[in-house]
Amino acid sequence: MLNTVNKKISLILAFVSIGYLVLAFRLPAYPYVPVDSDAVPITLGFILLLLSILLFFQKDNHSQGKTKIPTGEKKVILTVLGFVLLFIILLEFLGFIITTAIFIFGNTWFLGYKKWKSNLIVSLAIPLAIYFLFSKFLQISLPQGILPF
Repeated sequence: MLNTVNKKISLILAFVSIGYLVLAFRLPAYPYVPVDSDAVPITLGFILLLLSILLFFQKDNHSQGKTKIPTGEKKVILTVLGFVLLFIILLEFLGFIITTAIFIFGNTWFLGYKKWKSNLIVSLAIPLAIYFLFSKFLQISLPQGILPF
């Protein structure tokens, strides 16, 4: 039954998504807000559960042998994972806008996009747009950090 890599990974992801959904449904409800604090986590949990179910039924494209990740690719994956962990650590302190801008700029620069002016514009525009969309239209608070918004 679990003879393919996709099936094994999909079951792990399904259990993670179910645990995530249980925790998301336990978030407290807030009165007088149009979109409650559990809306985004619950949506993401159901998306992950749906994708893990789809992965379970997807056929593996590679042979049954072990797939080797080249050494250079391992370094890239670990570095980006380090950026994600740094993002998580700095999010509350620096806030969503600054942390996301640094994360986007640093990742795109590391992954080879060297046009720093357009990289800077995009890395500032995306978190600003997301922040104001969430705070003004959805009325969901994102971490402010050191910015006085």
